[in-house]
Amino acid sequence: MIVAFSVAPSNDNPDGSVHDAVAEAVKIVRESGLPNRTSSMFTEIEGEWDEVMDVVKRATFAAGKFGSRVALVLKADIRPGYTGEIDGKIERLEKAIEESE
Repeated sequence: MIVAFSVAPSNDNPDGSVHDAVAEAVKIVRESGLPNRTSSMFTEIEGEWDEVMDVVKRATFAAGKFGSRVALVLKADIRPGYTGEIDGKIERLEKAIEESE
């Protein structure tokens, strides 16, 4: 499965920045050893259900240490029997774009 998620704690920061909390969450994802990538809005992680959800849970709790509550947004692509899709989906998309030009 591939999960795209974002975490954001509530805080009293006047500029609304949550980068320190997000950095702690992303560090947990990267240390997991699972395929992952982070963009400006989401972190994607690929693996088996239990291992991915464990990482998401630990990342959420890490971000939660920076505020009194934490919001989690999660989207999952569950496709049993497939691996390498975190890159495979992008490669197929780029190929389709090239072929349509």
